[in-house]
Amino acid sequence: MSDLPALPECQFLALRHEGWRLHVTLNRPEVRNAMSFAMVREMIALFSALEDRRDIRAVILRGAGGHFCAGGDIKDMASVRHAEFDPDAGEPDPMATTNRLFGSAIRAINRAPQAIIAVLEGAVMGGGFGLACVSDVAIAARTAKFRLPETSLGVPPAQIAPFVVQRVGLTQARRLAVTGGRFDGVGAYALGLAHFVCDPDGIEAQLEQVLEDIHKCAPQAIATTKRLMLDVGGVPLDALLDRASREFAAAVRGGEGIEGMVAFIEKRKPRWAAE
Repeated sequence: MSDLPALPECQFLALRHEGWRLHVTLNRPEVRNAMSFAMVREMIALFSALEDRRDIRAVILRGAGGHFCAGGDIKDMASVRHAEFDPDAGEPDPMATTNRLFGSAIRAINRAPQAIIAVLEGAVMGGGFGLACVSDVAIAARTAKFRLPETSLGVPPAQIAPFVVQRVGLTQARRLAVTGGRFDGVGAYALGLAHFVCDPDGIEAQLEQVLEDIHKCAPQAIATTKRLMLDVGGVPLDALLDRASREFAAAVRGGEGIEGMVAFIEKRKPRWAAE
């Protein structure tokens, strides 16, 4: 695997690589894992490295210290707010630049070729809410506390709003935006934000079941399917279907397609499910 992109060294993300699984833990428990600009940059670097890693098939996102993520770091934002810039000279507003940075991170996670699993415990607020919205599978503790607090702080949830709409639909997203959206894990399940809800002591068993199911699926097939699904609405339908037919043909003739069909005929597990 030496020719594969190396995972970056991280200070605010704790990485644990176990075979085809990568555990990524937001690791600022003293502030309920609020995302600093440094943490966001680490996310961008990490998911850039994962773009071409098919040996890593599942990424498990969670937070340290009993909380998933309490949103953006207010102290970081305050420091940027006081930064000087000259708009008359064409200098960009540093607040806009840093806010857009988070959009780049969440988009990279959204389009990752791996299966992204979010384990949602404790505070799931603001930017953390956005991270939950770009997971492929979300497992919520009943006791988790979800909140979309931006409008109550006098700002819009600028970078996560499109992903909230994609996840729960426009009607529910509008309600959450104008009310500050507070609910627990059961409410997250009812909204479709979470796919599973369980007691805190049942989280690990549910996670292992999800990983077991993912293990049965071929990594490149997952990556291709995610890309097709995410392009719905952004690419003309006929063009998307044309592309899908080409990718299907390539998959049937490729290593995974041949292995999957032969394994089915021989009544055995395909190679990727036996590794």
